[in-house]
Amino acid sequence: MMEKTIDFTFANSLLKPRPQDGHKGTFGHALIIAGKYGMAGASVLAAKACLRTGVGKVTVLCPHKNNDILQIAVPEAILKHDPSETLFSEAIDIEAYDAVAIGPGIGTSTETALALHEQIKIIKESSRKHPLLMDADALNILSQNPSWANDIPDGTIITPHKGEQKRLKNAGISLDRFILVDKGHPTKIILPSNNVYTCPYGNDGMATAGSGDVLTGIITGLLAQGFEPQDAAILGVTLHALAGDAATAALGSHSVIASDIIEFLPEAFKIIRGTSH
Repeated sequence: MMEKTIDFTFANSLLKPRPQDGHKGTFGHALIIAGKYGMAGASVLAAKACLRTGVGKVTVLCPHKNNDILQIAVPEAILKHDPSETLFSEAIDIEAYDAVAIGPGIGTSTETALALHEQIKIIKESSRKHPLLMDADALNILSQNPSWANDIPDGTIITPHKGEQKRLKNAGISLDRFILVDKGHPTKIILPSNNVYTCPYGNDGMATAGSGDVLTGIITGLLAQGFEPQDAAILGVTLHALAGDAATAALGSHSVIASDIIEFLPEAFKIIRGTSH
């Protein structure tokens, strides 16, 4: 087992160059399945954060009832409507997408759980790789249906907070096959090889509702751009933490909200590249 503390030099080495002649198709298409009715904010935050990472396109699977909220809050996102009024009620074809995130604010109803199970099987059986990130309610559903863990592709990124991680372990689910983002301070990225990367950045101002949705969006945006899953997890956590530090420096730790972390993502990129002033 190897343990490494992430620094700016290492994070910068993970960044991919952006071709000057690139177009939106060059930089990937992310699918985010998030935000049932009453939880539209989860999909707004994840989609905005995803876009801020430089991804070419983001599609959000949402219920019809959330349409107007998302169209106004994230006009850059493409919307795909789920037949259900809640979300999400049936699996969808994922061939048009380069990475998939499932979980923030989807709820844990039986209908949603069955759709999740079918969706992960589709991703696993696809003829090409679709890197997957599972967060929040997707992990809560998994802890209620532990046998489904066998259907999740190897190398999937999971981003549980402490409570979700405890539920997964209590259900007898081994996390060794996954890239585990062990959220907290410090956040650790634990790979299937048992190598551990520790992020020394971040602060208590980030302990606010929606911060995890932002992290989901950041990592998914990197996955869709073609970053290897372990690199996307390491770089995504670092960008998230540095943006949180920049937000707290500007606003104070009492006043940071999740949207502020998104607004300071450009500064986080500059810090990693060594171009911040």
